[in-house]
Amino acid sequence: MLELLTVGRRRVRRVLLAEDQDPSPQLDRIEELAARLRVPVETVPRHRLDAQARTEAPQGVLAVAQPVEPVALEDLCAPSRQGAPPFLLVAAGITDPRNLGALLRSAECAGVSGVVLPRHRSARLSPTVAKTAAGAIEHLSFAVVGGIPAALSMLSALGVWSVGLAGESSQSLYDLPLGEGPLALVVGSEEKGLAPLVRRRCDAVVSIPQHGALPSLNVGVAGAVAAFEVARQRSLAPR
Repeated sequence: MLELLTVGRRRVRRVLLAEDQDPSPQLDRIEELAARLRVPVETVPRHRLDAQARTEAPQGVLAVAQPVEPVALEDLCAPSRQGAPPFLLVAAGITDPRNLGALLRSAECAGVSGVVLPRHRSARLSPTVAKTAAGAIEHLSFAVVGGIPAALSMLSALGVWSVGLAGESSQSLYDLPLGEGPLALVVGSEEKGLAPLVRRRCDAVVSIPQHGALPSLNVGVAGAVAAFEVARQRSLAPR
């Protein structure tokens, strides 16, 4: 909520506050920002807020806002205003909204600038995703594409190197040079990982070395580990 009001990329139509909440600095800040933006604030019974929320266990605050507007895939491939090359995340079939939300939060913290989502057979930017992402979607740009394989081909044509994550790959993530140039990390679905055609369209497919008994990482955790490895290498790259 605070990121939604602070960043200001989306118009907020109104804010609902549950009437049984205890005072807090966070609520004071929400009301202050809403007043500055001339967003109506309504105090309503808890049952009314819960009925309108589309997430489990709403925390007593609800914003009614415009949906996130997607951008063209080409726009994600442009350097940042500071000249940094694009660092993209391609979510190729994540269906659990909590997994997607957690991954978006980690990705934004690692410096990912844009996210590619498939239009079908994937979690969407729902209220549950937004809640789990904890404000990250307000800082990320999103491209929604008809098919991930075609999108990867377009990224290649635009000079973006695609690196897929697959637990069975014999090549280690840590052996790749990831610190320079346009890059897209590609993560697959929770159950099946990278689809065969998606895998073939990646420029490299790597795994994250593991040392325990379990066979694989959660997709959100794997994506976070890879994103922060990119961030680590970029921090060491010459300026």
